[in-house]
Amino acid sequence: MFDRRLLQYFDWGLLGLAVALSSIGLLVLYSAVTAETPEPQKFIFYKQFIWFCIALVAMTIAFVFNYKLLDRYGQPIYIFCLLLLVWVLVFGKYIGGSRRWLLLGPLSLQPSELAKIAVIIVLAKYYAKDANTRGFTLKELFRPVLMTVIPFVLILKQPDLGTAGLLLLIAASITVFVKIEKRSFTYLALSGAAAVPLVWFLLKEYQKRRILIFLDPDRDPLGAGYHIIQSKIAIGSGMISGKGFLKGTQNALSFLPEEHTDFIFSVLAEEWGLIGSVIVILLFLALVIWGLHVAQSCREPFGTILAVGVTSMFFWQVVINIAMTMGLMPVVGVPLPFISYGGSSVLTTAIGIGLLLNVSMRRFMLE
Repeated sequence: MFDRRLLQYFDWGLLGLAVALSSIGLLVLYSAVTAETPEPQKFIFYKQFIWFCIALVAMTIAFVFNYKLLDRYGQPIYIFCLLLLVWVLVFGKYIGGSRRWLLLGPLSLQPSELAKIAVIIVLAKYYAKDANTRGFTLKELFRPVLMTVIPFVLILKQPDLGTAGLLLLIAASITVFVKIEKRSFTYLALSGAAAVPLVWFLLKEYQKRRILIFLDPDRDPLGAGYHIIQSKIAIGSGMISGKGFLKGTQNALSFLPEEHTDFIFSVLAEEWGLIGSVIVILLFLALVIWGLHVAQSCREPFGTILAVGVTSMFFWQVVINIAMTMGLMPVVGVPLPFISYGGSSVLTTAIGIGLLLNVSMRRFMLE
């Protein structure tokens, strides 16, 4: 039950950052979908608005209960998400060569997004229980690695390289935070480096092509390299102050592909310029610092690790998406939190904010 005394500890600053980024996201999305074709596709904007309303409910649910209950119910949540990942592989909606979505009437759900939250919860549960000062050994890391690899493989089979890779980065961030024994860390680092050639041979042809295009976009400027080239043009054309709201020509003339999802930051940079882009990046930076502060202030390990996991999820998504639009990373389809179109991404982001609010409100309470 929600204790009214907790209202005095409610983190209005964190909520304010989330509201500010969400408002910016709706504005940029409105511009992206109303300027892209002669007949504006405003239904995308309205659909996103509906998801924001659903996400508001999810965020509220995520912070009203005591987050310590997740320590008890983390395993069932994790198993439920695994079942959803298996279900989507068999019965999911097939779009663009991938089977990632479950149809829920007029809406669709991407279980791989919810899997990120589930992995954060079970890793926080495991590490909080067995944390020690010397660090985790390879034997002790076997179980958390297994809990990460299973959803990773299921997501990779959809295929969704971006979300699968993001899952590994989140798990790695949490594991490094809780500390790995020095010898075990060295062994894992060397094993990871040695596995790079093997990973290359396991990639599908289109995934290899994305990496090669990232290294040299001009090798296929009208094909696979088109996305990155047009994204760079859009970002550069915004210059210092931008072209103005609804006045981005790269977007309006349909030169910029996937403008409302993967490359929405390019729309923002073209219309809002360097100044607007820096403001948004600073808001994201403030969110990450705020999340780490919540983790640092928490007095028990489960809440601390949970906050670190959620914060790392936001951090890596922002870094990968923005770097992707600037040609600093391969195009892997990772959405920009609060900004990119996508109901599942909005839902996961809201749950993450709700969990941070939850830990923040209760971080001074030991009971």
